[in-house]
Amino acid sequence: MAGRLIGLAAALALLAAPAAAQDLRIAFKAAVDGSDPHLNYTPNRNVQLHVYEPLVFQDENLRPGPGLAESWRPVDPETWEFTLRDARFSDGSPVTAEDVAFSIRRAGTIQGTRTYGPALRAIASAEARDPRTVVIRTRGPAPLLPAALAVVGIVSARAAADAGEAEFNGGRAAVGTGPYRWVRWRPGQDVTLERNPMSWREPEPWARVTFRFIPNDSARVAALLANDVDVVDAVPAALYARVREDERTRLETATSVFALYLFFDSFRERAIHATAADGSPLPRNPFRDPRVRLALSHAINRAALSERAMEGGAEPAGQIAPPGFLGHDPGLAVPRADPALARRLLAEAGYPGGFNLNLHCTNDRFAGDARTCQAVGGMLGAVGIRTTVETLPASVYFRRAYGGAGGEPEFTASMSIFASSTGIASEGLNSILRTQDAARGHGPLNRGRYSNPALDALLDRIDGELDDARREALTRDAVRLAVEDGAVAPIFWIRAAWGVRRGFTLRPSGDQYTFATGIRRTE
Repeated sequence: MAGRLIGLAAALALLAAPAAAQDLRIAFKAAVDGSDPHLNYTPNRNVQLHVYEPLVFQDENLRPGPGLAESWRPVDPETWEFTLRDARFSDGSPVTAEDVAFSIRRAGTIQGTRTYGPALRAIASAEARDPRTVVIRTRGPAPLLPAALAVVGIVSARAAADAGEAEFNGGRAAVGTGPYRWVRWRPGQDVTLERNPMSWREPEPWARVTFRFIPNDSARVAALLANDVDVVDAVPAALYARVREDERTRLETATSVFALYLFFDSFRERAIHATAADGSPLPRNPFRDPRVRLALSHAINRAALSERAMEGGAEPAGQIAPPGFLGHDPGLAVPRADPALARRLLAEAGYPGGFNLNLHCTNDRFAGDARTCQAVGGMLGAVGIRTTVETLPASVYFRRAYGGAGGEPEFTASMSIFASSTGIASEGLNSILRTQDAARGHGPLNRGRYSNPALDALLDRIDGELDDARREALTRDAVRLAVEDGAVAPIFWIRAAWGVRRGFTLRPSGDQYTFATGIRRTE
């Protein structure tokens, strides 16, 4: 009771402060496109985590820690028990284990192309033992379950029953436990949140938070310099100096978990976007040969791309997880740029004269994506892969990359960014390289339909390994196998960068998220 009185007093003190001092204005490059917390899209999740809290929180390197669950323990290899905090939803109703079980079931079964089903693939059932205890049973050992549950925002079972977008967009279902409550989403414009007086956390200093969508990089930074917003995300490297050198603003940067990958079609017998030098069809798909995939990887100068094409806004990558994240192998070097080796590998694979290739990339997913694609095309051309570059809006690119409902991927070689919501290397491998099995949640984003029984076997072992040290060693083995087989070519990790007004501080996060809870005034 005393704690609630102290929290109430703090909230009243905040309410007495000038209204303008309590408003926080954040500008996003990417627009939120939905209000349902159980549909997976990075900008949506960033905002929704302010409203709908998961059982497990993540630190700046996405490592798990207590969230709405104050503790958890494995009861046996296939059973976990989670103990909930004493918390309430923003409508005043208490959070119960039934709400948690409902949320997990909903997130694991909701229909759509961007769901959390793959992350929750190990869960067989979620049940309430008592009002504050949730028992989760899994299909076999699931040592990564706590990390996986960081993706599921807990909703009120009563308020969210049969709810859709309209109900979550400020309607009856917009009820969470987070430090803020959802007020309004205006598609293409902004999302407005207000402080949640029922939150179990210490009251936030911001009474109102507005996330504006300004996709143009220069316009977004100009809004910061003009004092129209307090914080901007996704500052491109070309504008670093503009933010750093203005006395009114500061630049914050961090290595993000988002990596740019070169993906290969390795399932078709005949490639649809690769031809012989004379334009005739190739007798076989060259990317089914690991030597060809590795040749393209060695044709790429990652350091030059990071420093020139990305203007210093990226760091060369040679694996799935960056330093500091689970599954990073410090002994795995970034593949060296070696055009002579690339040409030799091509010759050994039967392509001494190279071949023609169409390379598909995004042109609006991150600052520098189209420029990087053009540079990679030139590097491939230097080893005999005569490359035609086609850049596409992300909405078009991803529809074609995954082929839509029941369709097949349309690209032979393509580049785009990806990051696992958990930041764990094995989960990244599960999403983009594990042999596809929809029923088991394997390979949902495996656009090249790569299939390697040895990698699958390692991932099966990782899924069931309860010892942290052994699981980490197996994860590094799996990452090394994938890289050495050229299953996918990691190119670089994008540097996350924020512009912040003087008088404000921001705590960077490796998932590139911008949290109002990590922004404070210093004056």
